[in-house]
Amino acid sequence: MRVRLYQGLHLSVVLAGMAILAGCEESGNTYVAPPPPPVRVAQPVQQPITLYFELTGNTAPLNSVDIEARVQGYIKSIDYQDGMTVTKGTKLFGIERDTYQAQLDQAKASLASQQASQVGAQQEYDRQLNLSKQQVTTQTAVDSAKATLDEANASILNAQANLDLATINLGYTEVLAPFDGTVTDHLVDIGALVGVSGPTKLASIVQTDPLYAYFNVSETQVLMIKETLARQGHTFKQTDLPSIPAELGLQTEEGYPHKGHLDYVSPQLDASTGTLQVRALFDNKDRAMLPGLFVRVRVPVGHNDKALLVRDDAIGTNQLGSYLLVLGKDDVVEQKQVKTGQREGALRVIDSGLDPADWVVTQGIQQAIPGSKVTPEKIEMNPPAAAAGDAKAKTTTQ
Repeated sequence: MRVRLYQGLHLSVVLAGMAILAGCEESGNTYVAPPPPPVRVAQPVQQPITLYFELTGNTAPLNSVDIEARVQGYIKSIDYQDGMTVTKGTKLFGIERDTYQAQLDQAKASLASQQASQVGAQQEYDRQLNLSKQQVTTQTAVDSAKATLDEANASILNAQANLDLATINLGYTEVLAPFDGTVTDHLVDIGALVGVSGPTKLASIVQTDPLYAYFNVSETQVLMIKETLARQGHTFKQTDLPSIPAELGLQTEEGYPHKGHLDYVSPQLDASTGTLQVRALFDNKDRAMLPGLFVRVRVPVGHNDKALLVRDDAIGTNQLGSYLLVLGKDDVVEQKQVKTGQREGALRVIDSGLDPADWVVTQGIQQAIPGSKVTPEKIEMNPPAAAAGDAKAKTTTQ
């Protein structure tokens, strides 16, 4: 009895399941596709901008020299702290001066002696000249007196030169800073003998305010500049360089906060690299920049009154170059290959390939697949931070 009851219950359950499946088939339930993914689109910003060449270079000191001992002697004093910033004329090293002071005194005495001899020779010549007029002396005596006077005058010149030389050598015993700058650590110690077989390097001094930045311009860029100037009826002159601004940015800085101007352009291209060396000058009063740094430099080369700009993070790249995703007919995404230009903050200039009326996908790019339909939300072309919090965005479903 129990077995028959169990078999009856099992049969009932199977029949009920089949009835349910049959009811589902009769209801006509079909798959419903999800709605198109939402994206944000914006038209490019159209505004006037200054066109730049963006380059890389290195900083270099305005002046950098080795400080050397020009006379022989022992180092008597080191009058600065290593790494100290000094002004022009600051005493850095002292070399023993006793010998050079004695040579100066000797030169002064020699000059005084020669001056005394010159006075006697002058008096003798004047006397012989007067006697000659009275015809009581010979011409030979006059000529001899004149020769003695000339020799005395020459001796004075020689003694004066020796005095000047002794004065110079005595001055070299005090090694002074040749210009404002920072002095490196000293290479000799007190008591060291220097200048024995020639100049001895004592330290170096570097002037970093203002500071140079060297960079190279390609041959193509040089030709572009010349063509632009020719169209404007101008020719390049070295005297125009201070009026051409330059901007500089360090690797840890945003943008180009340091302002300066061009200072030098090489008169010829380097045939091995096809580049032209250019130098710019920048203020560095806060010593924020050091010589030898790798820097970014940009120089204005023109102006575009109607430049198109889009968010830099909206630009993609493929094997053909850069591209943008734009909203096409019936909200279908299209891909446009574009040529990009310089960056302006969070936006980038689009040189070609984009129309002012295009709606560019700026957010939801991962869901915007070329050829697929999307649900667009039209906003303004703002930088990423501003676009994320744009409360004025208006949604339009076409």
